Amino acid sequence: MPNYVPMPFRELKPLPEAERVFDRFLLELEERLNNDAIDRNELVRTTLCDLYFGTPGEFERINDDSLSFSARTMLACFDPRNTTLEPEYYANCDPARYYPRKPITWLWQMFDRSPVGLHAGLGHRFRRVLAPYIFERVGANFKSWQFVEWSFGYNLSFGDNVVVHKNVLIDDRGKVTIGSDVSISDFANIYSHSHDIVEIDSVRTDLTSIGDRARITYHATVLSGTSVGDDAMVGSFGVVTKAIPDFNIREDNLTGRMRGDALP
Repeated sequence: MPNYVPMPFRELKPLPEAERVFDRFLLELEERLNNDAIDRNELVRTTLCDLYFGTPGEFERINDDSLSFSARTMLACFDPRNTTLEPEYYANCDPARYYPRKPITWLWQMFDRSPVGLHAGLGHRFRRVLAPYIFERVGANFKSWQFVEWSFGYNLSFGDNVVVHKNVLIDDRGKVTIGSDVSISDFANIYSHSHDIVEIDSVRTDLTSIGDRARITYHATVLSGTSVGDDAMVGSFGVVTKAIPDFNIREDNLTGRMRGDALP
């Protein structure tokens, strides 16, 4: 039998002066997010300009003919009102629920693509601040790595101690519920909508659920309307086409085989 040993993450901290700056940045960001008098679109464009350029943006210069059109385009795109995201085009998008979330979604995605977004520790804390303003529910100790994507956000809920790794797609055009202590590995995909096999514009949405302590491993795919039970696992490159019972492993794409009661 393989000899597995505990390997918890190391505790890492920046220099004290940087830690104070990071703490204040996140505190002020959350305070401003909670201030109804502040327009979130303007908050996002200012925050992004600060993060990318280290200086407040002169957004009126979008009309400045001395700037190149590419520079003016960059200034314009810091403002979420001047951008579009894929879910906005979906017919089942609920504007009343989506658009209050869109500025925060844009801030998350643009943060990930900034130099600051490569900072793992700060990134976890930053996304933890934003998550409750995007998703239907977020439990304690939520951790997300870079480049996670979702559809609307308002149909997606997370339990406690969930870890979502890099380049994960969670499609919540339907509804997706993710339990507590769940790990979703890099490049996994979780869907809640499907298309008619003949009429591609005909879309069905369903509930897709991931149970407590489940593990969705590297490059796995969970199809719409399926479920992964408590303490269950989807093996690397596995495709879930039907419900996986508790304590089972989905391991073989060719035969659809599952190992039962394999996770004590």
